[in-house]
Amino acid sequence: MSTVTKISSMSPPESAGEQKSDNLSRADYVYQWLREQMRSGGFSPGDRLREVELAVRLGVSRTPIREAIRRLASDGLVEGAPSRGVMFIRLDKQQVREIYSLRTVLEGAAARLAAQHASEGEIALMRELIGSIEDVGNSPEAHGRNNRILHQAICEAAHNRYLMQALTQLSDSLGLLPGTTFQIPGRPVEARKEHLAIVAAIERRDADEAERLARQHIQLAGQVRFRMMFETA
Repeated sequence: MSTVTKISSMSPPESAGEQKSDNLSRADYVYQWLREQMRSGGFSPGDRLREVELAVRLGVSRTPIREAIRRLASDGLVEGAPSRGVMFIRLDKQQVREIYSLRTVLEGAAARLAAQHASEGEIALMRELIGSIEDVGNSPEAHGRNNRILHQAICEAAHNRYLMQALTQLSDSLGLLPGTTFQIPGRPVEARKEHLAIVAAIERRDADEAERLARQHIQLAGQVRFRMMFETA
């Protein structure tokens, strides 16, 4: 599916002026919109970023579009290709291995810090999010969205902005991969058990166990993703 088709099929935003806050520049608005579309599957690896189409779509000039694209390139999410312009990157198997390897360490650190610093309200939110997963039925995409929100809640409970930034960038990179690990039979049930164990360790303030379980959780998710990649190779 072309980028043009995907963009036109997305629910149109209100005017850019209505959506941007006083403290949000046009480039920030475009940048955040593009990253959110990546997370939700609005773009796929290899999709081109056409400045004119995006400017019309978002109701801004081409200048903030260019700035947002430069920021995405700095994040390693888009790249230029001869005769094809700028497009979202395609991750190869080695890149995915490297991302999951780093994510294992960082998610473990987030769980450890959450066990040390999370408030009672933050822990209650984690449990609420796990409970809401039961309400999404058999939709792999819905499970994936809830999973991202839960991991974000754990990371926010770590109270470390730099860790949050690093994990957000890794998550956005993985968002360009096709499909979700939750489409594999049995994975939603197993992931819920893993999440419950991580949150229970955080609630007990057992930092060592929270880190160990979080690392194990990401390693298992990585194994599922690798199987998916090799099966479709």
